[in-house]
Amino acid sequence: MTETGVESGDRRDPESVSRFVERFAAQLVEAGMPRMPARVFAALLSSDTGTLTSAELGELLRISPAAVSGAVRYLSQVHLVSREREPGSRRERYRVHSDQWYEALTSREAIIKRWEDALREGITSLGPETPAGRRLTDTLEFFEFIEEDLSGIMERWRTHRDERTHRDQRTHRTQHSDRTP
Repeated sequence: MTETGVESGDRRDPESVSRFVERFAAQLVEAGMPRMPARVFAALLSSDTGTLTSAELGELLRISPAAVSGAVRYLSQVHLVSREREPGSRRERYRVHSDQWYEALTSREAIIKRWEDALREGITSLGPETPAGRRLTDTLEFFEFIEEDLSGIMERWRTHRDERTHRDQRTHRTQHSDRTP
């Protein structure tokens, strides 16, 4: 098993990693994510490879295979993890991608569009001048505002991420060339 940090050449304190996983999971739960998916997501996020099997997750978190399965199903539905088959095996690995937040927010954009359509229908059905119609109008305007801002945020994020990647690659090449005699 490589989750003690050996894969990256350092030695991690498993208790410290476990405390991080539980603290971060608690923050996700407080924000509305169910407890078991939050723990599985935090464990995958803290893994150097970003992948773990069901057995590894069960051992790491001390949870049943059924709990892992339910958590992964939820996380897959909200686009925070994906399933991968190990070549030549029936065993699946669960992966968290470095762009998981981007993917999750991008999928939310489609959901927001559907909510906006439903809200428009509700406003028409209830009447825009009724108290409920005004509430729906406020909600619709909020989602339209968020949607517009979200597109700009996502574009700025892609630019920032690309610039950081290029900067990191240049730094790595410079450090590597300094070692060459």
